[in-house]
Amino acid sequence: MQELPPEELSEQIQNSDDTPLVLDIRHQEDFKEWHIPGSLNIDVYDELIEDPEQTKQTLSDLSREKQIVTVCAAGIVSQTATDTLRELGYDAVTLADGMNGWSRVHRHAEVPADLDGTLVQVARPGKGCLSHILISDGEAAVFDPSQYLDEYEAILDTYDAELIGVFDTHAHADHVSGGVELADRHGTPYYLHSKDALAIDATPLEDGQIVTVGQVALEVIHTPGHSEGSVSFDIAGGAVITGDTLFHESVGRVELGVEAGIEESDIEQNAATLYESLQRLLDRPNDAVVLPAHDPGSPEPPVTATLEEVKERNGDLGRDRQEFVTELASDIPNHPPNFERVKRTNVGQESVPADELAELELGPNNCAAE
Repeated sequence: MQELPPEELSEQIQNSDDTPLVLDIRHQEDFKEWHIPGSLNIDVYDELIEDPEQTKQTLSDLSREKQIVTVCAAGIVSQTATDTLRELGYDAVTLADGMNGWSRVHRHAEVPADLDGTLVQVARPGKGCLSHILISDGEAAVFDPSQYLDEYEAILDTYDAELIGVFDTHAHADHVSGGVELADRHGTPYYLHSKDALAIDATPLEDGQIVTVGQVALEVIHTPGHSEGSVSFDIAGGAVITGDTLFHESVGRVELGVEAGIEESDIEQNAATLYESLQRLLDRPNDAVVLPAHDPGSPEPPVTATLEEVKERNGDLGRDRQEFVTELASDIPNHPPNFERVKRTNVGQESVPADELAELELGPNNCAAE
């Protein structure tokens, strides 16, 4: 079996001048919802299952100048595509575990910020997720970690830093948090606002609370709206970790907690609350680096923008209160896959077997309002 590990494909896309042709053979609707950037979609999924010989005429029109990497959901049907292409004389391999494998890829880079320490951004291109590690004077704090903890352990080792706290900006709806497990591994507190820690053992965060990491002081800002327990972190005025409250070109959606059955508020009330939370963030220094928990597409770290740049780019911030509430409450995008179960897992109301966690969160990130 000719397979290419997803991490290796990521490296090729990121660094190579001669990137392969990524051929996605899934149905068009699945491709449109979620795919590897730059990939080509030829929907021959059903034909590959029923009679691969039917696909040869279509596939024989592909360029022979590059290696072809075939992609499906789990790397099974795409292996048939690879076999067919190789019969046609192509240099073809299968992306191991397909989009499932792509979802596990992480990349990281330092964030340029004026701090007495180092900020590392960890991007998960297959999910659009961003998490962050603050390192100062031999201590470290991790914000919004994924369930794939080896990525964070490796960075802590590289910087020879002791983990003193793990923070979630909120109970996420698109991916399973690794926060509790990472904190348990290191015998350090796991921090989450009490409004989101419904049935989970967490050290509560409070508005105005100061947490020190090495030489850097973090201020907790309670910014509800996306969820009742959403918080942001002002990192010594040099950066603001905004979770899903404020993105560079959008804001957090306001109905997920309601529709998951874990919030008693209504969507309009959440939108009004989010509007007020955003005003608090807009009072921060204009040159502060805004670091959200997600970025659409396939983020290449570091994904950064100053607060001044965000004010210029983000149309949601120019709306008055009534327009803002009306727009967010009426225009509801597609939900993240399995968001109800993911959300309940992250607040501690549901326990998902370890072998099901990866599959539970597969699919695109849809946590922005638009």
